[in-house]
Amino acid sequence: MKDSSRVMVLIPAYNEQANVAKVIAAAKAQLPTADVVVVNDGSADRTAQVAWDAGAHVLSHPFNMGYGTAIQTGYKYAHENGYDYVVQCDADGQHDPRYLQVLLDEVASNRCDVAIGSRFLKDNAVHYAISPTKRLGMKLFAAIASSVLRQPVTDPTSGFQGFNRRAIKFCASDVYPTDFADADVIIMLHLAGLRIKEVAVEMYASVNRQSRYLNMYSIFTPLYYIFKMALSISLHLLRKRRTALEVES
Repeated sequence: MKDSSRVMVLIPAYNEQANVAKVIAAAKAQLPTADVVVVNDGSADRTAQVAWDAGAHVLSHPFNMGYGTAIQTGYKYAHENGYDYVVQCDADGQHDPRYLQVLLDEVASNRCDVAIGSRFLKDNAVHYAISPTKRLGMKLFAAIASSVLRQPVTDPTSGFQGFNRRAIKFCASDVYPTDFADADVIIMLHLAGLRIKEVAVEMYASVNRQSRYLNMYSIFTPLYYIFKMALSISLHLLRKRRTALEVES
């Protein structure tokens, strides 16, 4: 990575006043020259003020718009402000900040356009229980994504990711889905010609599950989630592909 490269740490946050300052501090310790940007997604608590006091740039939605919209706000900000790389982690302490540099190295070395942190590529990497229903859904969509990409995809729900400039621009465009950001996005990025690579990371249980973004397995019934994700993936596979090159032009 060039010394002049601009790096942004993107942290979407919803009602995370208890955790966000620690995540910001850890991100700054790992990547001291990076700018930390928190997207406050309409939190009802002091998330925005706590993040600002901790030294982050804060972008606030007027009301809760959902995880997909929150991260795309970050991508748009990164694209409009000329960042070369974005590394993304959750605000609840689930993602081990030691791996921010690992994700950054993958995209900065041009080994891929999008690096996805997988908790299943490392021995003893899953430090919390996963319900049978959630594990089933993860395995189902991991299998579908693996088939489409023709490479192993082990953790399709991971929000621990790194992006280069080409991927940032694509994700900031109007083709990015703003409801779910899951296996359908991995497939969409692949169909756009972006190179995707999983890297081994460690993750932990959220320290405050009442305040963090609830994942789609909790918000919706498992059957509804499976239907919704299957429909989204089908649409990506059937409609005319919009490549990253077309977005760049």
